[in-house]
Amino acid sequence: MTHSLKNIDIPSLKILLPLLASVMALSPLAIDMYLPAMPILAEHLSTDMPMVQNSLSIYLFGYALGLILFGPMADKSSRRKMVIFGISGFLLASLLLPFVSNIEQFLALRFAQAFVSSAATVVVPSAIREYYQKDTAKGLSYVSMIMMLAPMIAPSIGSLLLVAHSWQMIFYVLSLYSITILFLVMRYLPDAVKKTPVQNANISFLTRYKIVFSHREARFDIISSMMISLAFFTYLTAISFVYLTVYQVSEFSFSILFGITVVALMTSHFINTRLVVRKGSRKMLGFGLTCALLAAIMLLLANYFSLSLIYTVLSILPLMGGISMVSVNSDALVLTKFPEHSGTATAVIGTLRFGIGALAGPILAYFYDGSALPFSIIMFSAVLVVVLCQIIIHRNEKIKITNN
Repeated sequence: MTHSLKNIDIPSLKILLPLLASVMALSPLAIDMYLPAMPILAEHLSTDMPMVQNSLSIYLFGYALGLILFGPMADKSSRRKMVIFGISGFLLASLLLPFVSNIEQFLALRFAQAFVSSAATVVVPSAIREYYQKDTAKGLSYVSMIMMLAPMIAPSIGSLLLVAHSWQMIFYVLSLYSITILFLVMRYLPDAVKKTPVQNANISFLTRYKIVFSHREARFDIISSMMISLAFFTYLTAISFVYLTVYQVSEFSFSILFGITVVALMTSHFINTRLVVRKGSRKMLGFGLTCALLAAIMLLLANYFSLSLIYTVLSILPLMGGISMVSVNSDALVLTKFPEHSGTATAVIGTLRFGIGALAGPILAYFYDGSALPFSIIMFSAVLVVVLCQIIIHRNEKIKITNN
């Protein structure tokens, strides 16, 4: 690791990965910490539950739009300044959210919170690519593994804050977190020197996107990343309903089950960090995808036959672990193809990922039938599309080898 980071000072080396992970954790915390408060928010804001649930889709949509704007900027602007700007905007929105009096204000501020914060998070994958180079998947897995602490503890923290005080306290705690990270970024985050060739310095906003989208080899990995994100955000959107309503577990049990799933995600990332350098991102993606496909089939059968909670839990754990392995390796495979446009590539991945993630809520609402079956069907369908994409990539690689 140290050889890729030799131009960074020693104090930054010691905290670089945790700091990047903490920046990336802004959105998981903002998404997961308020999940237990959704019923209370609906009552407080005099609205129905679907409107509050759609605030998650609004957040993802705002984040996706922000990535479209800030991604190309990350290829030519100061990364450090973009992170400071993004966290500052997140902080301001977090401070204002406790004072909303209706659902429209809440949705508007959540959109703004997500939009501005994307300026901070969009630079992280490109920074890791620069520091780790050919071992990008390993670096992404390290950061993801550390970052997973956020969703693991966020619902529990949200539940405790609800019991101890109110839903407003959730956003005050988010404000405190962002202030802390902002201080650490200003103190420790290096502004890596990007050696951009002269011919790339003045490339236009749209041209950068054209370069990424026109790369034939990257397309199917981008689609894979997008569809695996649909599965992930379907889980995030539906899991509180599945556990709390369908299986009628307590809020405390929901937090435990949610946390166990995050442990499965962290375990998957840890395995990836151990093996990806030797096996390569493509093989690790295939391993994760096989695991996800088998688990998705199990989940579909468990809900089709209305089996007990334990079968759903035992299906979700390997499913989410496999999904996380597919996600980190597909992202790494895309980023390594665009060394001079990694910010734009990150924006493309993120925009499509969070854009389709924003559709998870409406899709679930359209197929709602009071059971967990629509949830399991969408999870299975998303994984199946990824399988088809990887089959096409494998076929194209065989054709290329044969022609050579």
